[in-house]
This record gives sequence, structure tokens and C-alpha cells, in this order.
Amino acid sequence: MTSLEFGAQPPRVSDAERERALDVLRESAVRGQVSQNTFARRMELVLLARRPDELHAAVHDLGPQRTGPGLLLRTVSRASAFSQRLRRAWRAERLPELLLPGPGPYPLSIGRAPGSVLRLNDHTVSRAHAQLRHTGTGWQLRDLGSANGTWVNGRRLTGSIAVRSGDQVRFGQVGFRLTAP
Repeated sequence: MTSLEFGAQPPRVSDAERERALDVLRESAVRGQVSQNTFARRMELVLLARRPDELHAAVHDLGPQRTGPGLLLRTVSRASAFSQRLRRAWRAERLPELLLPGPGPYPLSIGRAPGSVLRLNDHTVSRAHAQLRHTGTGWQLRDLGSANGTWVNGRRLTGSIAVRSGDQVRFGQVGFRLTAP
């Protein structure tokens, strides 16, 4: 015999159980699982629930959706992204170092032109590709409208940006890791 057979009342819903149910309801609304009207109706059911079975009835069909195809798609995406990240990391470690010179009054030109301070003989580098200038606070790298772009830490540079030791720079397809003396 159970205690319910003797007329005992079932346990009441605790505040913690009610909060957990409201959290599940909120998250399902954020994910778009329920409409605004359904959210309002179910919130009222959760707040008025007296027994655990009433609370369960209000939120039992909600919660994180883990569908097979979505899980498979995320797994395949992560696996393919891993090989790209590995390739980038491998290349980054093998980049030759480019030693930043001491500060001077004139900007340093980078390109394929014979008068460039850093002359890069590669077909992806423009004649006047970029310029490196020391300011009072550090080094500034500026792209000079190159065809294949100047890249700093994997992002294409438009205008100028502050660079420092450890940054990865690329002029066209020629890459370096900046180091300071």
C-alpha cells in the first residue's frame, strides 16, 4: 500500500523545480520552438502547477533538440575545419622571421620594385606593395593598394594597422612572422 491510498497529498512543486521548468521554457522560446502565445500559456501553467506531473506536462516536449542529421552535419563540419586549422597552424610555425629594424625617420617600402627596402621577388607581390613606418608608439603597416593584398594575422589589411613582434604578415602569397631585436 502506498501513502496515496490513505489520502495523503502528493508532494508540492518546489521553487527550484519551477525555476528549472521556466528555464527550459525560456530556452525553447529563444530557439523558436514555441510561439509567443504558447510561451505565455505554458508559463502560466508552470506558475500555477501544484504537482510535479502538472509541471512535467507543461514542458515535457521541450528541451534541446538533438536530431540525427544536425548532429551529423556538425560533426562533419568540425572534422573538415580541423584539417584547415591544422594546415594553417603548420604553415604558421614554419613562417620565416622578419626582423623589425630599429626606428628610423623614413618609412620602409615593401614590394617588387628595385628601390624597395624589403624587396620580394614573387609574382603575387606588387611593385609598391606596402609600407612599414615606426611611430612613437610602435610599428604601423600600411597597404599601398596592392593587387593581392597585405594580410595581418589572417585578415586582409585596408589602410594601416599597428603591428608588433609575433604578428603574422603576408604580402600576396609571401608570409613572415615579425620579430623584434
